Amino acid sequence: MLTTTNAIVLSKLRFKDNDLIVKCYTQKQGVVSYLLKGVLTSKKSNKKVAYFQPLSQLQLNTDYKPNRSLQYIKDIKTDFLYASLHTNILKSAIVMFLAEVLAHALQEEEQNDTLYSYIQTTLQWLDTNDSYSNFHLLFLLQLTKYLGFYPDQTEMETALCFNLYDGEFQDESVSKYNVTGENLTLLKQLLGTTFDDLDGIKINAKQRQSFLALILVYFELHLGSFKKPKSLQILNDVFN
Repeated sequence: MLTTTNAIVLSKLRFKDNDLIVKCYTQKQGVVSYLLKGVLTSKKSNKKVAYFQPLSQLQLNTDYKPNRSLQYIKDIKTDFLYASLHTNILKSAIVMFLAEVLAHALQEEEQNDTLYSYIQTTLQWLDTNDSYSNFHLLFLLQLTKYLGFYPDQTEMETALCFNLYDGEFQDESVSKYNVTGENLTLLKQLLGTTFDDLDGIKINAKQRQSFLALILVYFELHLGSFKKPKSLQILNDVFN
């Protein structure tokens, strides 16, 4: 079935000598893996490796067959051309990290327009804004809304802790997964802000790393297949 869909690149893996397997999150079919045959040697191929940078936004014309594990791309073009995500060192570190998180977190092979739109628009925001040191924190926190474990804020105002396992604010700390102190304060701040207001939240590198660590634990608790990203250390080093 010939189909056209927008897609966001999650990962790429060399296959044999000249081929690539590219994993994308598509607007129409969810997570899809594509086999690009001969792309590493063919100078005339329109499926050039440069298209498949982490989190690139593409438009793909594909021969899609639901029961096939690896799909094929017939034609490709850029859907949104980034101005800074792949050239700015700090943004590139964020992109590498988030691509790895999304590759682990997104598993569904079905259409989800609201999730796709969220990822698409927030990445475009990151590309065009200069105050982004806390972007990945809010991005991951808001992502949980679409993955089904967004924090229950019913008792947020008066709560003394947040239980990562239960996903809710509570009055007493009785679990090893409870969040208190500076991390609790930052969690409440982030839940009450938007990307445009992110620069109003001031935290240092140590606080940022601590909060990011607990978000990753939150993902591990609620997504059985989730793995801590290998690029985490690079991200922390860049923003230290």
